[in-house]
Amino acid sequence: MGPLIPNGLIPIEWNFILAILIGIAFGYIMEATGFSSSRKLAGVFYGYDFAVLKVFFTSAVVAVIGLYYMDYLNFVDISQLYVQPTYLWAAVIGGMIMGVGFLAGGFCPGTSLCAVAIGKIDGMVFTVGLMIGILIFSESFSALEPFFESSNLGHITLVDTFSMSPYWIILIITIIAVVAFAFSDWVRSKIKKVFY
Repeated sequence: MGPLIPNGLIPIEWNFILAILIGIAFGYIMEATGFSSSRKLAGVFYGYDFAVLKVFFTSAVVAVIGLYYMDYLNFVDISQLYVQPTYLWAAVIGGMIMGVGFLAGGFCPGTSLCAVAIGKIDGMVFTVGLMIGILIFSESFSALEPFFESSNLGHITLVDTFSMSPYWIILIITIIAVVAFAFSDWVRSKIKKVFY
């Protein structure tokens, strides 16, 4: 049955309308959970607030369980879903750069725009820096492209990488999430005793 637009169940003209509606809902949820606050977001690095870890881990686990359950019920065809190609070393270095920016500024790209939407100055400053970084990367991409393309692993998934059933991978990721939640609660209890 799904994906809905590629299979013609929803006209392609609805593509951008659905994207805008999903974006508005996502922004609202981020603001409602406090993700427009740089202190809350940076708290994961300092051990006093693990909301980011819990929300994103939970959303990933719920999404993958939901997709495979819908695939099982023949509502979605997993084989038709687009998988972004993996550029291994570019992703590793880009992730490190984003991590440093996240730690220094207290935002990721999405949460900074959420902060801008409600008028936060630190979000605006971060977003200006983000745009400058995008401009620098775009203008220097021709020089970086050979390195970027050198580690193209194609459209791979964890199922491909480990040659395992997707259901075992989902179970393992769920167990990792539960352990991470318990560990983060333990760390937070220790940090609270020290700082509060």
